[in-house]
Amino acid sequence: MNNKIAAVILGAGKGTRMKSDLPKVMMPVKGKSMIKRIIDTLEDMKADKIVTVISPDGEIVKKEVAPYKTCVQAEQLGTGHAVNCARELLKGFDGAVLVIFGDTPLITKETFMRSVKKVRDGFAVVVLGFRPQDAARYGRLKMNGDELEKIVEYKDATDDERSIDFCNSGCMAFDGKHLFDILAKIGNENAAGEYYLTDAVEIARKMGLKCTAIEGKPEEVASANTREELALLESYLESK
Repeated sequence: MNNKIAAVILGAGKGTRMKSDLPKVMMPVKGKSMIKRIIDTLEDMKADKIVTVISPDGEIVKKEVAPYKTCVQAEQLGTGHAVNCARELLKGFDGAVLVIFGDTPLITKETFMRSVKKVRDGFAVVVLGFRPQDAARYGRLKMNGDELEKIVEYKDATDDERSIDFCNSGCMAFDGKHLFDILAKIGNENAAGEYYLTDAVEIARKMGLKCTAIEGKPEEVASANTREELALLESYLESK
């Protein structure tokens, strides 16, 4: 494991629920696009590689993230598929790889670095978790000591698992040596026919690799799918 850091930003989402023609990640939070805020944080960390996954009509996102490279997700086939689109650009990279949703602009450098440290400590998959006031329909993180056993989607969870208040934010970190081997084993045998990144935990464990989770603050991992949620992000920034 070397000390290098790469990041894959998932930026192919549309802004339909924002009632905007802009791609979601281009929506501004206090005058700066969500994706630019993420890139600023990664630059502050001196990340070695930054790759953004964009949609086929994502030219505006491509310009926003320049000079960093982009790859196109031609079809929206799930989060696992989106990360896999960065395979060529990250070929041979064996440092820590952060996977960041482009609509979560408030995750701090310190939190990202805690994830990276866990990768350097020997964990192949590190999930960023949080404890919301209302766990609602978030996926649950089932821990056993410091090992993450699995991510359980709410709809698949038992009553015991639903009582867990440690939830999945979506952001993950991987050991680059194993990332694409893990992704290659993710299937799409589900109702949506999509490749889910959350399956990476179960697959990594079957490969004999270690997984864990760290905890971030609920306001830090907040994402924005609607204008109301964008306003919330602005209020979190103001209260910092």
